[in-house]
Amino acid sequence: MNALSTHMDHLTAVDLFRSSATGKSHQILTDIYRDDVNMVIWQRDLCDALVLAAHQIMETKPTLKVAMAVTPSDACSAIYTALGSTEYAQTLSEDIAQLVDMFCCLFGLKRAGLRLVALDRAMCPRFHVDKVPSRLMTTYQGIATEWLPNHPLDRSKLGAGNDGKPDEQSGLFGTNDDIQQLTKGDVALLKGEGWLGNQGAGLVHRSPHLSDKKRRLLLTLDFIDD
Repeated sequence: MNALSTHMDHLTAVDLFRSSATGKSHQILTDIYRDDVNMVIWQRDLCDALVLAAHQIMETKPTLKVAMAVTPSDACSAIYTALGSTEYAQTLSEDIAQLVDMFCCLFGLKRAGLRLVALDRAMCPRFHVDKVPSRLMTTYQGIATEWLPNHPLDRSKLGAGNDGKPDEQSGLFGTNDDIQQLTKGDVALLKGEGWLGNQGAGLVHRSPHLSDKKRRLLLTLDFIDD
């Protein structure tokens, strides 16, 4: 073991540079295991059938809220039933089930906590970190999640550290140009504070502001303790 590797063993999560990894293939998701990465983005374009399915689900179920524990084997049928057993529900269910399978396979999970919600306002309007190992997020319709790179970022301004000031005025980040945003269809893995060795370096993110009559369809997948 050389001097550099010995030094790295003693670095805390805050000391390590954190970045995002982006790719056009789902294989990029495995980069979440890199110590220097706290966000992975699989950039994918939704096919026309998925775009239409998401639109129809939002039209017929504008207040949709689905929360359940699913396994790779039962996800498709469970979501299909929850969405109303239509052709559009089948299309969306099959795509979500594929993501459940990827998520569980990647992290060695038997099941995942699924939330699929139609939103007409920001669910988490302030920048924050999640106290989870990792969370999968994807937006099927509408504008997607906003996030901040690790640098420049003053984490002391998160939560109560903002002294009641808006994120844009608290000193959390420099200018609005620092704010990054996912795109509809992107599949993102956000590394949280619960990831071993990532304490103090969870991905900072927030829900986007939705203007009048704008809505979004958001899917999240989480770890479940068995």
